[in-house]
Amino acid sequence: MNVRNRSLALACVALLAGCATKDYVNEQVAGVNKRMDGQQADTSNKLGQTASLYQGLETRVNSQQTAIEGTSRTAQEALDRAQAAGKLAEGKFLYETTLSSQVAKFRIEGSDLTDEMKQALDAFAAQIKADNKNVFIEIQGHTDSFGAPALNLALGQARAEAVRRYLAMQGGIPLHRMSVISYGESAPVASNKTREGRAQNRRVTLVVLQ
Repeated sequence: MNVRNRSLALACVALLAGCATKDYVNEQVAGVNKRMDGQQADTSNKLGQTASLYQGLETRVNSQQTAIEGTSRTAQEALDRAQAAGKLAEGKFLYETTLSSQVAKFRIEGSDLTDEMKQALDAFAAQIKADNKNVFIEIQGHTDSFGAPALNLALGQARAEAVRRYLAMQGGIPLHRMSVISYGESAPVASNKTREGRAQNRRVTLVVLQ
């Protein structure tokens, strides 16, 4: 084979090798691109699932927030305490009842229940039984600012305990479904500068949770 023919043959071999190499590279790139497309699709699906999960959680949180909007600060605190203690089946706030006009008849330093208070508690217990739900009740005792804070804290506790005892003994509500807490003078609903305001602050609030 002469030099010219040999050179031509080598050039053809090189060209064929180059084409084969190019085809091989293209096949490899195509395979990588396909795998990457698959990974991107899988990632997109996972992100979509995560987004759906987040939206569902956000919806439940918003629903719970809507349920407690408009309630008092102490009602929200009652819900937080009951949830932390694991005492709720659903962790929901139902309603709160404040015995304001009745509890205003407490003596300034007293915790005895009047006939009006007992009637109000009888009605409350009857409503709980009629609803026939597994509820949890936090009974909150409050006072006006008359006297020392420590004494008011004890007085609020005594008032809440008096209500709990009556609901258990006369209303038939199980003790394990009730708890008591005293806020003393720390959560007034009216000004303590007036006689009327102080009377409103001497109260017991019943927060009903489920």
